[in-house]
Amino acid sequence: MVDIHSHILSGMDDGPESFEMSAEMCRLAADDGITHIVSTPHCNDRYWYDRGAQYEALEKLREATGHTMEFSLGCEFRVSYENLQDLMGNPDNYTIGDTRYLLAELSDFSISPNLKLTLSQIRFEGIVPIIAHPERNPILQRKPELVLEWIEVGCLVQVTANSLTGFWGVRPQKVAAWLLKNGGVHFLASDAHDPVYRMPGLSKARQAAAAIVGDEQARFLVEDNPRAVVLGESMPSAPPSSFWPRTFVEREVKVG
Repeated sequence: MVDIHSHILSGMDDGPESFEMSAEMCRLAADDGITHIVSTPHCNDRYWYDRGAQYEALEKLREATGHTMEFSLGCEFRVSYENLQDLMGNPDNYTIGDTRYLLAELSDFSISPNLKLTLSQIRFEGIVPIIAHPERNPILQRKPELVLEWIEVGCLVQVTANSLTGFWGVRPQKVAAWLLKNGGVHFLASDAHDPVYRMPGLSKARQAAAAIVGDEQARFLVEDNPRAVVLGESMPSAPPSSFWPRTFVEREVKVG
């Protein structure tokens, strides 16, 4: 499996506090069946994102794991005016590896009515935004249909693995399931931050997804689609037998 969202590096953001914790996270990920991790440190007004420093830290981790785990470098790019201005001139500073895929995080407090246009402009530049964990966003929990609109302009969507297993509570779990049922999820990723509380792992979420959309589609969420991202390839087609037509939309999200 391939994990495209993980805070695996120590001392860079709110992820692991030590190098030893980073190494332990890699061990746990490998034990769970993950073979490739994308390091995505925060890039926002709280954490300074230095691509060069991140790359050096990732190389050190690669050596410590004996090259048994594959790694790529990206970031969790906060969609803000300042970040967007720099993205247009320096996309390679933020995208995953040397691809055109960008893990994009939205604010929990406000979503611009012009966001769809902004995302369309990003796509026009040849960059593919991957919307990170919309099921945990309080605004999108009330209006998850917006996520489907963004998919229509070329965005992709990543749901946190343990949202599906209930770690974040009932509301995120039900919104994640709703998105799955309506063709609104392309990836499951751990968003791991440490080896104890927010630890890496995709296998349990894969099982939970399989109960909703079937085994083949669940495989696409943790293997085929994320592998295409790290290789810089186009998204593979989902198996027709397990695809939920995007034209079918449950208009009501019941969250208890």
